[in-house]
Amino acid sequence: MRAPIPEADWKLLRSLHPVALDRYCERVLEEVRRIAADTQRSQHQRYLAVFQLMQERNRTMALAFDDMRRSTAIQRIMHMQHLGLLLPEEFARFSDQTRDVVQLLLD
Repeated sequence: MRAPIPEADWKLLRSLHPVALDRYCERVLEEVRRIAADTQRSQHQRYLAVFQLMQERNRTMALAFDDMRRSTAIQRIMHMQHLGLLLPEEFARFSDQTRDVVQLLLD
């Protein structure tokens, strides 16, 4: 079992969680808008495309945002970072230890 992240990093993650979630949702909704506006597809084709997209994005969202516990914090940070949901200055606020572990997992 991996040691939990430092308390300061856990608090930071909890404060960044809603911000990153909002960014993710904004990105997905923009994808939905593009699909919905595609007049080259029928209404049904657009509906099916939106439905499939939402299923895929929901699975991805779960990896980054569900099961928020201190013991799973590194994985949540890693997925948020992989998805580009943390700004460089936000990621830089984590401790060197946490950033190093996350970067190692991403590499």
